[in-house]
Amino acid sequence: MTLKAQISEDMKSAMRAKEGTRLGTIRLLLAAMKQREVDERIELSDIDVISIIEKMLKQRRDSIAAYESAKRVDLADVEKAEVLVLQAYLPKQLTEEEVAALLEKVVADTAAASMKDMGKVMAAIKPLVAGKADMGKISGLIKARLA
Repeated sequence: MTLKAQISEDMKSAMRAKEGTRLGTIRLLLAAMKQREVDERIELSDIDVISIIEKMLKQRRDSIAAYESAKRVDLADVEKAEVLVLQAYLPKQLTEEEVAALLEKVVADTAAASMKDMGKVMAAIKPLVAGKADMGKISGLIKARLA
């Protein structure tokens, strides 16, 4: 079953179970998926769906930080609940050790020696960790490794 079909089935089960937060979040996700399909006139693959989920997670995390700095814990809690629902659709996350080992392999494969090579390393590692690790953290690790 594709990820898109799984999300549609989960929406139906959330409706039946009357899970309001989960249902609302899944509907937002389906709307974003449909919008991208219409805009680009394509059928979304699992990789495309994962990229949409990652974008939505980043938006939620930014909102949580803004709400917490404004002392709006109630709104931050709503965003945190949405993050939990969205994370369920991502593949198993890589551990720090797995990311470090993968980074060392990519650095060796690309013969990266300085910060000038960061683009090559990012381009090589991105398809390997798509949906499995936070690219912001990986970017920081690459900078530390190449500096």
